[in-house]
Amino acid sequence: MSRIGIRMALFSSLLSPLRPLLRRLLAGWVELRLSEPAPERLALDPGRPTLYVLPRPSLSDRLLLEIVCRRHGLPVPSPRWRPGSLHHHGCVALPDHKRRLWPRRRPDDAPFAPLIDALREHPDADVQLVPVSVFWGRAPGKEFGVWKLLAADSWQLTGRLRRAVSMLVNARNIELYWGEPLSLRSQLDERPPELARRRVARVLRVHFRRIRTRVLGPDLSHRRTLIHGLLQEPEIQRIIDETARAQHVSRRRVERRARRYGREIASHMSYPVLRLLDRLLHRLWNRLYAGVDVHGLERVKRLAGDHTLIYVPCHRSHIDYLLLSYVLFHEGLMPPHIAAGRNLDMPLIGPLLRRGGAFFLRRSFRDNRLYAAVFNAYLHRLLSRGHPIEYFIEGGRSRSGRMLTPRPGMLAMTLRSCLRDTSRAVAFVPVYIGYEKVLESTSYLRELRGARKRKESPLDLLRVLGRLRQPFGRVQVAIGEPLDLDTFLTGAVPDWRESRHDPRPPWLTRAVPELGRELARRINAAATLNPVNLVALVLLATPHRAIETELLKRQMALLVALDPDTASPPTGTPEDWLAEAAGLGVIERRAQALGELVLADGERATLLTWYRNNVQHRFALPALVAFAFRNSAHNDLATLDARLAPAWPLIAQEQFIALPATDFRRALEATLAQLVEQGLLEARADGWQRPPGHTLAREQLQLLGRLIQPTLERGFLLLAALLAQPSGSLTRDDLEERSRGLAERLTLLSGLNAPEFFDRRLFSGLLDALLAEGWIWETPQGRLAFDALLGEALARSRSLFDPALRRRLWQTAQPAAGDAARASAQARNERCTYKS
Repeated sequence: MSRIGIRMALFSSLLSPLRPLLRRLLAGWVELRLSEPAPERLALDPGRPTLYVLPRPSLSDRLLLEIVCRRHGLPVPSPRWRPGSLHHHGCVALPDHKRRLWPRRRPDDAPFAPLIDALREHPDADVQLVPVSVFWGRAPGKEFGVWKLLAADSWQLTGRLRRAVSMLVNARNIELYWGEPLSLRSQLDERPPELARRRVARVLRVHFRRIRTRVLGPDLSHRRTLIHGLLQEPEIQRIIDETARAQHVSRRRVERRARRYGREIASHMSYPVLRLLDRLLHRLWNRLYAGVDVHGLERVKRLAGDHTLIYVPCHRSHIDYLLLSYVLFHEGLMPPHIAAGRNLDMPLIGPLLRRGGAFFLRRSFRDNRLYAAVFNAYLHRLLSRGHPIEYFIEGGRSRSGRMLTPRPGMLAMTLRSCLRDTSRAVAFVPVYIGYEKVLESTSYLRELRGARKRKESPLDLLRVLGRLRQPFGRVQVAIGEPLDLDTFLTGAVPDWRESRHDPRPPWLTRAVPELGRELARRINAAATLNPVNLVALVLLATPHRAIETELLKRQMALLVALDPDTASPPTGTPEDWLAEAAGLGVIERRAQALGELVLADGERATLLTWYRNNVQHRFALPALVAFAFRNSAHNDLATLDARLAPAWPLIAQEQFIALPATDFRRALEATLAQLVEQGLLEARADGWQRPPGHTLAREQLQLLGRLIQPTLERGFLLLAALLAQPSGSLTRDDLEERSRGLAERLTLLSGLNAPEFFDRRLFSGLLDALLAEGWIWETPQGRLAFDALLGEALARSRSLFDPALRRRLWQTAQPAAGDAARASAQARNERCTYKS
């Protein structure tokens, strides 16, 4: 037996009488907050001995492991286990290689050496190794600070003192992470025993390092030291010199300004504040919401150990900042550093957010080179060290409820930073956050009606506290498919590595928008359905925002059936969903002699558009196919493909739908099969037939088709305004404003209260789609040009609209046509005057 084995045996024999007492005291004091995976899910082989492996020697960890194993029926490590034993379950720790006050003999990789020797002597035997990581609290590491000095693991005495204090303070905040069982024999080969045991120890150390990085994140520098390090970077020093010369001020003055910028930007993440926020937010969610449902977090946990994670959630509410960090912290992941607008750096709120991980940036700093340099350096420091980061690619909260066009700023800075340092893999994590009732609903309603956005203030917190007694339903947090940055760049720019040292490569201008669109599509693909979404989708498709209760329930069930790919379909029955929406006050249920009705007045209907727009994209293709049968009772596949294929890329671009145009025909066939299965269409030898007009199926088909009608109407009005003028006549701003005016006119003539319908940003997104698909292009003078193909496409699309709807749209578009006629007449008069 080795010297270390003898020491371990002697220590175990001396401690054996006290172990039951210590274990009993510890069991009554500690509480496991998180065990991942659940002990019952461990795939242990009962026919082989189990050896639990800890990352470092610790009596408290060993006793805690024994307690958990006894509680959950796992193999209990024997206190009498000896190195090399193949007949008992045991527990060992990897050797501690840290330096100490007094020199020690460098430990080898025992006890794997005796085990490996024993396995070589017994070819039929095996041992399953189970790595176990125990965290007594999850304070992010600090490179500096008094606590780090006193509790450093390199001081044996203070290391034990730190664990004793940690046991007292964090007894109710323990997290335990189990690794996959590892067959020790599978790690053996023909190599010498010394290499074999080093290989086993290296595999285990890599596992423990990944878990530690995932849970605690990289070390955090002290904020003051971090800012000082930023200012010493050569690029910032150069800009400080140039700024001082250009502004004719002293260099020291410019350096003080740069330091002030650093303090304004940098976060100051604090573990006590994280713990405080965890407890406060836990109470807040329980008071505000009926629950927070999380989906797909396993995708993040697989990447967190060896990737720098950049979380890119949709931005629906100020709660988004806190909600995602709370979920990650509660699920055993390191909370990210969050990019927040400087408007949130308010008294009371700002310092709390900063210590929770927020770093602040100005809305625009294009004309401030010094600020831009400091911010870029800070962002690069976070990314290069592997800190998780979170920012909103939309730039601001969506007042309409739909995904906004991604802003290029943070994405461009992230790409430039990653080009400077490609040593660590980077992955974007799209996150969809869905609310049954959003906190800012009142302010959104006011802003949709044309009021200006109010500036945030600490008083807003008091207003929120005053609404804590209101019900807000449940919240859905769904993780989309992560996007590996290297993989994306290789597909978009195959030779991107050749220009990785160029701070602004020429391909960046086209890669950044495409990256933003891809992330937006992945966010939308993760969207989940909730009862308020479903009620809004159906109720707003009715002409007067009123519907029979039974028809509403049937239509909600239909929508759920048409969306089998959703991450989490709503639980319960349509009656449960309707009761949930009524309980939140977003609809009114009114008894009537011939049957109950569900209604939404003007204010409620306007609010419901926000919830409809959250998920409308999930039904875009079924709705488009249903709309095609509005004016045509019968269609075959070739006709549908010819009519719908040109419009689909524009719809997919506007609503950020992850369905390539090349797959449209196959997706069209699958959608038709879905509608036939649900009884909304009849399949015939020569195509598909809609149901007769007096049937319930026909009414459901019409309601489904109306989901896409607002999008088609906006597209029709924009093209009508564009084609009313000669090619190259209108600028982008002119066309957006004219289209917005026509859409507003249509809502007024229709008697609808739908201000989001004529949101100018929707027409801007539609123009982006037309430009991307090549239907229109910009001249060197900044005007929009087109050819005859655009007019032909508009003519073909008219067949989708029934005569009444087509006439209403043309009447609405008459002002644009009138303007064009007057402009043409004025031009003729000017030519005649010139000739005379």
